[in-house]
Amino acid sequence: MNTWRSLLGPLWAATLVACSAGAPEAPAARATPELAALTLQPESALRERVWDGVVEAINQATLSAQTGGRVLELPYDVNDYVPAGAVVVRFTAVEQQSGQRRAQAALAAAQAAATEAEANYRRIAEVFEKKLVARAQLDQATAQRDAARAALESARAAIREAGEQVDYTVIRAPYSGILTQRHVELGETVRPGQPLVSGLSLNQLRVNVEIPQSDMLAVREHDKASVLLADGQRLAAARMVVFPFADPASHSFKVRLELPDAETGLHPGMTVKAAFVIGVAERLLVPLSALVRRSEIAGVYVLGEHGPQLRQLRLGHRFGERVEVLAGLSTGERIALDPNAARLALAALREPADD
Repeated sequence: MNTWRSLLGPLWAATLVACSAGAPEAPAARATPELAALTLQPESALRERVWDGVVEAINQATLSAQTGGRVLELPYDVNDYVPAGAVVVRFTAVEQQSGQRRAQAALAAAQAAATEAEANYRRIAEVFEKKLVARAQLDQATAQRDAARAALESARAAIREAGEQVDYTVIRAPYSGILTQRHVELGETVRPGQPLVSGLSLNQLRVNVEIPQSDMLAVREHDKASVLLADGQRLAAARMVVFPFADPASHSFKVRLELPDAETGLHPGMTVKAAFVIGVAERLLVPLSALVRRSEIAGVYVLGEHGPQLRQLRLGHRFGERVEVLAGLSTGERIALDPNAARLALAALREPADD
């Protein structure tokens, strides 16, 4: 028995060594690829409060008749775009043109009378120098000359007035814009002062906002505001005007934000969000390019010990190419700047090892 044990011991040990030599090694842990990252730190950013405002056009007017007549032409209808200087209303000008011709005839008569009076004055003056006429005749010729000159100036003013009356029969747009209302129709007779058409310009806009009196001190102190556009962009107000009195019913102040000349997609009558600076606060800001959006949900890939993990965020206002994080991240955490690369790295970590 002892002989068998002495023979089987070395054989069993050799078998274990052979089996252990042929066993496969455990797979090595996958290394997380290097990703461009950002360590979050609070930054000083403007603290704002947002109120609703209404967009209105700075240039809006109602054109009225400055002379009488019958409406002969209305080239543009409501909601049509009208270029600057285009004819929007044309009257009949029979009476005005007749008055212009009468003024021209009166000017010709006054010119002739002035020429005759000037010649007569020169003759009397020459004779008076020779002591052949009395002083009274020279004074009479001088008065006739001065009266003729005054009548000539009056005739010239009348011709200008008659020309203006003819020009008043053609109403032109003072600036380019949209025709919003027609107060007359073809064939109607109008009188001076009667409204004809109304319009507004889309080139210069402003926003009117009602602000509670409790916030007016901070708003006045910082004197800075922006309009939040539908695409998330911000449009800084070119000028802010605060009305010096409050509404006695609502106890709120009216503030007017004048917008710069830019293509914003805003139109008069729209409601917008206006953000007013009321102080400075510490905020966490992340680049817009680092966000992952799924419908109305936004998130970022947070880098940790187990690789990138997608985390949902609650976002605040946008500041240029960055956005404020209200909830979901903490100071000192690292996020991936390239969400596509982080997604591929996460997928690689989750794949099973090859045999």
